[in-house]
Amino acid sequence: MRVEIPEPLRLRHRQTLAGRAWLGHLPGFIHQALGQWQLTPDLPAGGLPWHGNTGIVVPVLSLDGTAAALKIAFPHEEALLEPVALTLWDGRGTVRLLASDESLGAMLLERLDDSSSLLELPMAEAIPAWGGVVRALGIRPDGRSQWQRIPHIAATAERYCDELPQRWGELAEPFPRWLLEAALEVCQTHGAVARRGSSSDVLVHTDLHYMNILARPGTNTYLAIDPQAQVGDAEFSLAPCLWNRLRDLPARNAEAGLRRRASLLAQAAGLDEDLAVQWTVVREVENALSYLEEPGSGGDAQRSLWVASTMAGKTLPGLPDAHGLKSLY
Repeated sequence: MRVEIPEPLRLRHRQTLAGRAWLGHLPGFIHQALGQWQLTPDLPAGGLPWHGNTGIVVPVLSLDGTAAALKIAFPHEEALLEPVALTLWDGRGTVRLLASDESLGAMLLERLDDSSSLLELPMAEAIPAWGGVVRALGIRPDGRSQWQRIPHIAATAERYCDELPQRWGELAEPFPRWLLEAALEVCQTHGAVARRGSSSDVLVHTDLHYMNILARPGTNTYLAIDPQAQVGDAEFSLAPCLWNRLRDLPARNAEAGLRRRASLLAQAAGLDEDLAVQWTVVREVENALSYLEEPGSGGDAQRSLWVASTMAGKTLPGLPDAHGLKSLY
């Protein structure tokens, strides 16, 4: 059975030489992975595989009829580290990795219910489910060699100390200095030198938004997918749940609603609320700069600035209200 490559994935990757080369190899990679793991595509007639920005996921059946998912990703740092992180978690809080082949960028994963994410749950149910996943994911470094490949949040913060002011200046100081300084203060406090040898470090899924947590079929068990892993404060994981589902915030005083959501999520996951808020400011300031550096992403930058400034205690004037911001999920 021939697996069709979804057109949005083609459009995204045909813009670069490396992307076009990967698209050219992708059918062969799929064919080779299906053969070496004795898999059969499990798609309806004319159906397309799932896809994200950087990879394709084909629902498959193993030789004994077990449902699984074959994921093949464009080679980039986060994709290369995904099987490493999943090996460390070994199914604790995450989808289980059944096999991997780095030469193909391929992983064979247990199949979760793609129609049942935390995005579909009311917030009152999504919050405790998210918290339970964060608690399960919080494993501490041990003697396994794979830990050496995972980057550190503290090193990221140390790098931001130099990068964020430079990028802010190159963009002609696009938002008030106080917001930049709020982010820098956190980075300086929690940079690599200050955090060296911290006993609180855990393995962190840094893209743990509602769509990246799916149910195991036929159960109420929720598991994380698509990890972007770093080692450090578990509180670093909160931010994606604050820049998503903004339209679920109350129409009146959405700012207070966002801060309340942060508090409930932190409590559900056993996080230090103040530290989670501080990391959110850092991450959204960096996101805002990234969007501002990319033509046509002004709406995304506004969303990041609204979240960052709101969590820092003083929502910037002139931004749309929460329900008027560009939505992700």
